[in-house]
Amino acid sequence: MRNIDETTITQAVLERFADTPDPRHRRIFESLVRHLHGFAREVRLTEAEWGQAIDFLTRTGQVCDARRQEFILLSDVLGLSMLTVAMHHDGGEGCTESTVFGPFHVAGAPEIDQGEDIARGAPGMPCEVAATVRGEDGAPVAGALVDVWQADAEGLYDVQRPELDHAQNRARLRTDSAGALRFRAVVPQAYPIPTDGPVGELLRAAGRHPWRPAHLHFMIAAPGYETLVTHVFRADDAYLDSDAVFGVRQSLLAQWEPAPQGGYRMHHDFVLQRSRTAAAVP
Repeated sequence: MRNIDETTITQAVLERFADTPDPRHRRIFESLVRHLHGFAREVRLTEAEWGQAIDFLTRTGQVCDARRQEFILLSDVLGLSMLTVAMHHDGGEGCTESTVFGPFHVAGAPEIDQGEDIARGAPGMPCEVAATVRGEDGAPVAGALVDVWQADAEGLYDVQRPELDHAQNRARLRTDSAGALRFRAVVPQAYPIPTDGPVGELLRAAGRHPWRPAHLHFMIAAPGYETLVTHVFRADDAYLDSDAVFGVRQSLLAQWEPAPQGGYRMHHDFVLQRSRTAAAVP
């Protein structure tokens, strides 16, 4: 097609994708084109503005490395991460709700035994964490692989501290025969997401704050169950109703209570949903 103009360009592009072999790819490509073109028409996007957007996305990619994922952060603050979670992880009746994965998970965290300390020198008030992992039928899930990670009392994850030569406030452990787990950590604190990159520019332009309420991350995997990615939030946090990444769920709140021996303690029960496809735990 020649002499393409504002009224014919969208259809011309759609026709180029019409022979996409994979039906799912074709649906995604076509919908993406329609929505992008519709967005540009709705706001009357200028060439200069589109150039700024390309620069923004380029710099977002340039910030990403093994310790930082700016694109996940961008998806989080736009609510897209939580939207995909909400669409595909309803949890089932009585199951623990999922929430955002976040940009600070690290694969292959050190595996520890029950009761060990994950803080490993990180600043913060000491805390004993206990939990149970069960299925929808109430049966304990033994041997589940549980990834845990959190920020320290200064609002930083270990990957934000280049001087560290070891993991802090993150580990993997397995539930015992009763589906229980326990470990020592520090009390989580509210913290701002990184604002020194493109996502920070976006938040400042929108007049939005960067704060996340205090939380502990959990990823729980077991054969025969859907992998659960979730948080446990401190129930007394001031940012529960304005989380920068929209991840708070009422069912995920918990109390960090003073422990008799000093420090604090927290307990939470997790309920996993049965999987439609069995998968091995790494």
